Amino acid sequence: MYPHLKLPYLFLLTFFFFTTAQAQSDRITLQGTVRTEKGIAAFINISLEQEGRVRAITTADEAGNFSMKATAGSYTIIASGVGYETVRQAITLIAGEKNEVMLQTTEANKQLSEVIVSAGRRVETLAETPSSVTVIAGKELETQAGISPNVANILSNTVPGLAPSTNQTGNSGQTLRGRNVLVLIDGIPQSTPLRAGGRDIRTIDPSVIERIEVIKGATSIYGNGADGGLINYITKKVRPEDHTGGSTQLAMTGNTQGDSTFGYRFSQQFFGRTGKVDYVVSGMHEKTGVFRDGEGQVISPEYGLGETRIYNAFVKVGYDISSKHRIEGMYNFYGSNQHSNYVLKPGKYGVSPAIGVIGKRVGVDEGTRHNHNANLQYIGRNIIGGTSINASVYFQDFLTVYSNSASFYGAGQSQIPSQKKGLRVNLNSPFVIASRIRGDVTYGFDLLNDQTSQSLVDGRTWVPNINMRNLAPYAQLSAGLVEGLTLKAGVRAENIKTKIADFNTLATGPNGQGSIFVKGGNLDYEALVFNAGLRYSKNKEFNPFVSYSQAFSIYDLGRILRSAQENTIEKLQTQPIIVNNYEAGFSSQIGTFSLAASTYISTSKLGANFVDLGEGVYTTERAPERVWGYEVQLDWSPVSTFSVGGNYAFTEGKVDKNSDGDYDTYLNASRISPDKTTLYARYTGIKNLSVDLNWWRLGDRNRFMPRANGTYAIYEGRIRSYNLWNLNVGYKVSTQVRLNLGVENLLNTSYYTNIAQFYGSNENYTRGSGRRFMLMVGYSF
Repeated sequence: MYPHLKLPYLFLLTFFFFTTAQAQSDRITLQGTVRTEKGIAAFINISLEQEGRVRAITTADEAGNFSMKATAGSYTIIASGVGYETVRQAITLIAGEKNEVMLQTTEANKQLSEVIVSAGRRVETLAETPSSVTVIAGKELETQAGISPNVANILSNTVPGLAPSTNQTGNSGQTLRGRNVLVLIDGIPQSTPLRAGGRDIRTIDPSVIERIEVIKGATSIYGNGADGGLINYITKKVRPEDHTGGSTQLAMTGNTQGDSTFGYRFSQQFFGRTGKVDYVVSGMHEKTGVFRDGEGQVISPEYGLGETRIYNAFVKVGYDISSKHRIEGMYNFYGSNQHSNYVLKPGKYGVSPAIGVIGKRVGVDEGTRHNHNANLQYIGRNIIGGTSINASVYFQDFLTVYSNSASFYGAGQSQIPSQKKGLRVNLNSPFVIASRIRGDVTYGFDLLNDQTSQSLVDGRTWVPNINMRNLAPYAQLSAGLVEGLTLKAGVRAENIKTKIADFNTLATGPNGQGSIFVKGGNLDYEALVFNAGLRYSKNKEFNPFVSYSQAFSIYDLGRILRSAQENTIEKLQTQPIIVNNYEAGFSSQIGTFSLAASTYISTSKLGANFVDLGEGVYTTERAPERVWGYEVQLDWSPVSTFSVGGNYAFTEGKVDKNSDGDYDTYLNASRISPDKTTLYARYTGIKNLSVDLNWWRLGDRNRFMPRANGTYAIYEGRIRSYNLWNLNVGYKVSTQVRLNLGVENLLNTSYYTNIAQFYGSNENYTRGSGRRFMLMVGYSF
């Protein structure tokens, strides 16, 4: 549909890049630094004006340093950026002398000055982002990881709009705003949208995460699978002020009642800078004991977190070739394997829980065998005409194994191997129009190869190998139209080609009974997706935004293939999903209060909803969908030592089964979770002591009727509300030694998890964890 957007687009990028070059032979180098009263002003725009015209433009790096060239003469140097006061200063460049300048600015709006990278594929502040963003970093990440090192729990406890965690190895039903989320590690895709396995959120340990950026609402920024948004784990790196050091952490974990629950956790980390080389090296090992519920009973081992060994190894090395050029390599390994002495004893849905009893489990150990992630990137700052470039190659190799299931003929365990290789080229060029409109253009392309399949451990094919290649050029404009008003608009051209191998569907009886031969082939998809938004951030009392964004995905093609009833893929409903997301919201800071709120609606002409037809028959429903909701966040810090706050999120969705314009059927709980409320209180008024108390509540949802026999279809079970309290207490023994006690489910509430309730089966009707603790001692050097 859009063949003209391929090579010509890339030629256009190359032409634009090189035509920005200017002759440098007769120019003088000006070096400088931009600072605030509290430190550096990272990534702020710098320009030189002379007689009302811009003569040079650049952007400061993460340390606030910049370098630019101009001819000798008198200028006005201007430092400006959303979230900072604009600074103007007269300067004279003299040939043959060392030309340096120090600029001082102030934060115009502290609330919106936090730096993020995931929303626009460039470093920017929240004030430049016309969409809802949640950033978990610093104290918040440390507090939540001290309660539970399960990153799925961390996200569930802090991100409005994200469905609750499952208390299991997977994240089935943990959608973002009612749609599927794309998970990344430093921009490397972790999700397996070709065959969604629900194992993408729990793919890294929080000990190596610097911050988590959650972009909510449909987005095409990183490609296939981000119908509801994206979660990007940004790994740790050495800060400009760091030298050499490290940390050691040793923790004991367990439930407060019942035997065999004790486990341990150990992590060791080193970081440093030697000349032009900086590095972070980390290793973590955790062994969990038996998980018990609030009644002291062993929680079902099916996809459970008990008796699990978890490993994470991480290394990141950077080399500063010069002040403008840097190369950086990263590798992370994550593995989580369960070896349990318990087997499932089914419960009775709505009456009694499924539990674990002593026994020998059938098959091989369940869990993520490995998740390898590696990338190598080049970073060039202000290399030609102020243009910066980030080019990276990356690799991911993932394998997860599921529990044994009697639903397969003769029983069996399935596994999903997925391998991704990619090249990403990202350029950013600043511009000034008529000395008033300042901004930049981010542009480049993604090239991704994703190979995913699903088979049984014994070798039977369930989903054939799907080999996808995606070439997607893109461009994103960000401009300050007037003071405080930021426009963002972008376009991305998706060009996806998939090659599917011939396969036989799984037999349902002896001698291949029920198996269908399906001839493979090629499926190609092309789409042009857009985004646009405005944010006004001049006044901290009221910062409104509006946005429109699209997402494109061929989500869970494997589920459609494995349930094929036709003999060729051309006869299957494999059309892609295009989601249109509309959002409006604001943030506000008045004195010690801060408030943020947003409302949204997302539509798709063709969704992909999993439906239970009964008698073990399932299908993917392809029909128009509409999802809507709102979120509110309130924080109050009356004094520097005390803060309280919380958020509330509501999401709902319906499907138009007959495509007649009437959205008459609710989406099931695999997509839509009940409303969620969180509250927190943090106190640091006692020397060296910090106390964090969190309350978390999931509401009711009862949208579906039971069947004639009283059972519910899968994902349609009634969800009854429950609430949990969590506590974290930290004490700084000395400048190097710290003690921490985290308690999950402080009141030892006995409850059934969200997934246990909506799944509607005796086998999956499990309770959540009872009171669990993590007592940790940490040593920093």
